[in-house]
Amino acid sequence: MKLSEVKHILQTAEAVDFELENGTKVPEHFHVTEVGVVTKHFIDCGGTVRTEKVANFQLWDANDFDHRLKPQKLLNIIALSEKALGMEDLDIEVEYQGETIGKYDLGYNGKNFVLLSKTTNCLAPDKCGIPKEKLRINLREMQSGNACTPGGGCC
Repeated sequence: MKLSEVKHILQTAEAVDFELENGTKVPEHFHVTEVGVVTKHFIDCGGTVRTEKVANFQLWDANDFDHRLKPQKLLNIIALSEKALGMEDLDIEVEYQGETIGKYDLGYNGKNFVLLSKTTNCLAPDKCGIPKEKLRINLREMQSGNACTPGGGCC
């Protein structure tokens, strides 16, 4: 989800609520302790130099149980970040504390923002020997016009 999408949702939202993909709610007294730009400059396993940039929100579950972040307050924090950091319309990555700090993509289910699990992947499979996934075909489901038959001479 891009920063512009979050801002659009917040303009009409009654509340700011987050949940994990499994439906577990982030406690409603959370704080957004950071809004920033994270730049990752790296080299992949194939030798290509890459740069990735994301807008970052850090959520923190504090013990002040009466705290509630309002949509306008988060819009104000985002506006200040855009001005002070020159933040662009970037994809959003959310940091949230589980057993360790987890990094999540951000989605929206029509009511709540959803912390979506991220996965790793090889960025240069052609250069580091990872075979392409082979197409699996069930021979029983092949059309008879394309299939070999015993004695048909196609093999």
